[in-house]
Amino acid sequence: MGEFHSGFVAILGRPNVGKSSLMNRMVGEKVAIVSERPQTTRNRILGVAAGEGWQIVFVDTPGLHKPRNRLGEFMMQEVEAAREDVDAVLAVVDGAHLGERDAAILDDVRHMACPRFLAVNKTDLVTPEQLMPRLASLNVEGFERVFSVSARQGDNVEALKNALVAAMPVGPQYFPDDMVTDQPERVICAEIIREKALRNLYDEVPHGIGVEMMGMQKIGDGRMEIHATIYCEKASHKGVIIGRQGAMLKKIGSEARADIERLLGCKVMLRLWVKVREDWRNRTGDLKTLGYGE
Repeated sequence: MGEFHSGFVAILGRPNVGKSSLMNRMVGEKVAIVSERPQTTRNRILGVAAGEGWQIVFVDTPGLHKPRNRLGEFMMQEVEAAREDVDAVLAVVDGAHLGERDAAILDDVRHMACPRFLAVNKTDLVTPEQLMPRLASLNVEGFERVFSVSARQGDNVEALKNALVAAMPVGPQYFPDDMVTDQPERVICAEIIREKALRNLYDEVPHGIGVEMMGMQKIGDGRMEIHATIYCEKASHKGVIIGRQGAMLKKIGSEARADIERLLGCKVMLRLWVKVREDWRNRTGDLKTLGYGE
């Protein structure tokens, strides 16, 4: 039997460049929620990809941005923690929207003391004629390899993963073969509910939403009963989340239940409530309650 290769790969980039989608694609399962809203990811999330003789633990991180509240500060602390003791870093940029913020992030990443790779994502949204001059404008000095990929369609993602595997040192198998994330089921369920809220609500509402799992228990006929509370910061937002005659909350719950049933492999009875917690993103106790802190 040959040597086993393994390691940790931090995925870094600004918000909404497709970091979580790319990790999900490389892992082969959905382990991190995704949406078109910036700053969807709030915690470090581990996604485990494995094959014959190798294992990569991807560390998905919140998008790099200037914090405007304590939640934002927590998210940036998660990014800094993810940079420590990794075996490689994967910087991700949006090929359809390259800018100065990307250049600043790449400049920071190229100073990290580990193998560095760059993924130019969302190439399915631009033509080759549009993409080539944008790629030429990037300063890729210090990066081992640059890959043009589409996380949504899977284009060139396998080649990127193979390059990362080749960069992994000899090491142990960190997680069992059937484990694709370190997130407990209750955390994943809460994130699925938040994802559906992000995808359905108006622009001013999603960033002020948090989800607390109140309970998960098996009931007699093999179903799982789940109780969760969606928190928002304003009374006016509560009305938007619930919707006319409860229509929006029913839509969020129906979409979340379908994903949770696929995750758990059983029928789910999902009960959702909506409560107002004013300015919770700046309250340490509320942040901890919702999973954003020690």
